[in-house]
Amino acid sequence: MPNQSNVPDQDAWASWHPAALSRRIAGVASPWCIVGGWALDLWHGRETREHGDLEFAVLRENLATFRQSLAALEFYSVRDGLIERLSPNQEPAPDVVQIWCFDRAAQRWRVDMMIEAGTPETWVYKRDPTIRLPRAEMVATTAEGIPYLKPSAVLLFKAKYRRPKDEADFARAMPLMPPAERAWLKGCLDRLHPGHEWALAL
Repeated sequence: MPNQSNVPDQDAWASWHPAALSRRIAGVASPWCIVGGWALDLWHGRETREHGDLEFAVLRENLATFRQSLAALEFYSVRDGLIERLSPNQEPAPDVVQIWCFDRAAQRWRVDMMIEAGTPETWVYKRDPTIRLPRAEMVATTAEGIPYLKPSAVLLFKAKYRRPKDEADFARAMPLMPPAERAWLKGCLDRLHPGHEWALAL
């Protein structure tokens, strides 16, 4: 087993604001988007709560390009609770879908890079690849040009865990979601999580 003592403190997060990440990868033409709680706040147009990290999703085929744009950081694969340093030219294992990015100078984690399925044209839900839609229907953009995953998809991910922050995120977003997004989310919940309380609320 790799030596976990060489891994930075897992709690040493001081994540960037989405705008800071967007500036750093502005030269990348490949698709990406903010996901998780920050995606919801970009949709709300304001920061509704504190965020312990910043997550953004990229396609595996474009991973090297994003790593190059963030070359000032160190990259660590995260899998099954195990965090391992990736050397500059080392590809993560095929089953790795999460990479933490560490700012050595500041001794802080800055961003969580999620590797998603799909194509430049198609968004795919990684927990059930049969759920797929045109990327243009699932990713929106702020007035500042920051792409983010739409609330229906963000909440589908959050529905599995229902942590207190997930419940609060749902309660804030649900009344404001367009009817089509609410219907789509309800259909996915009925299929993947039968009897889920959120589906009843929708």
